[in-house]
Amino acid sequence: MSQSSFNYVRKDLPASLQKIGFILMGIGVVGGAGAFLLNAEQAFFNYLLGFMFLMSIGVGALFLISLEYVAGADWSTPLRRIIEFTASITPYLIILAIPILLNMHSLFHWSHTEVVESDKILKEKAPYLNETFFLIRVAIVFALWTLFYFLLTKNSRKQDVSKDQNLTKLNIRLSAVFIPLFAITASVASIDWMMSLEPHWFSTIFGVYFFSGSVLAALAVITFATVKLKEAGYLHPKMVDDHYYSLGALLFAFVNFWGYIAFSQYMLIWYANLPEETFWFLARWQGSWVYISLALIFIHFIVPYSILLSQPAKMDAKKLKFASLWILFAHLLDLYWLILPTYQGESSVLTFVLGLSFPITAIGGIILLFYFHSKKINMVPVGDPKLERGLKFRL
Repeated sequence: MSQSSFNYVRKDLPASLQKIGFILMGIGVVGGAGAFLLNAEQAFFNYLLGFMFLMSIGVGALFLISLEYVAGADWSTPLRRIIEFTASITPYLIILAIPILLNMHSLFHWSHTEVVESDKILKEKAPYLNETFFLIRVAIVFALWTLFYFLLTKNSRKQDVSKDQNLTKLNIRLSAVFIPLFAITASVASIDWMMSLEPHWFSTIFGVYFFSGSVLAALAVITFATVKLKEAGYLHPKMVDDHYYSLGALLFAFVNFWGYIAFSQYMLIWYANLPEETFWFLARWQGSWVYISLALIFIHFIVPYSILLSQPAKMDAKKLKFASLWILFAHLLDLYWLILPTYQGESSVLTFVLGLSFPITAIGGIILLFYFHSKKINMVPVGDPKLERGLKFRL
């Protein structure tokens, strides 16, 4: 333990959390290996699902760090380290992407030269959809995300010791640069990794759809972690339920925003009734996919909307924890609905079960990142000039 300002005492997270993380990682690795042995082609689609789950949470949290600085928010300052810990997924994305990059032919139809040569539409898209340019975009996008993650978190942690207020001003300027870059890079990433799985299809708001789901998922992780850590005494003792309310209100806002964007995308494509757009949705309204499409409406929108609708619910620790876990499951289902219909090969119940190993591995990885960061870094940004105002925040 170490004593810091504002009566905050830093405590290490329990070793049992590390064990849980390693157990989940172990289950995921073993199950994932079994998935590849059983059906390697489908396993790559399941791996992509786990990869996008991590990517969305990591970059969603990175956006929230920047948003706090640009907006000048005070209430979120006591929670920022939790947001930073969540964003620490970002630097590992390029490593996790390597298996996909080495096996692009298993996932991306447009990566087959002979297919492109015989397809007029893919020929026209070839200047963008080609392996060389894809790799360049991946390198640029991940490099930008990693660069801004390290710059923002380095200044934040340095401030714990120096108490230099100029570091906050520097992070505000960095965040102002990052947010428009985030809008571009997040759109590019969503198009490259998911929309291009169906290279004939396109949606002009797919990037916004990915953004809404990513920020919502990141908020769910942050909210669940905040409530659990506050209940266990790891956060600042002066935090009050008003901080919970702000998190609950943001969750509710982004549940509505996701629902609005999801409906808008569907409605515009349905109304235009163009074959080059409608086939993507038609594939998800056939066979067993129709049940998932219908379930997504209830699971991703109606249920969390109902849970978080009232003001007291936004301050209720139990409801916030339940809503956060529910939203994370809904986000995973959403990614499954986006990615897996593209797979056209044979499948089985065992293959489906083993495919869940990749998201389990992702969850274990997030837990371990929280644990190892808590060993070295204050859970509260004690040097931030906004901390005292954040602790005094009241509705």
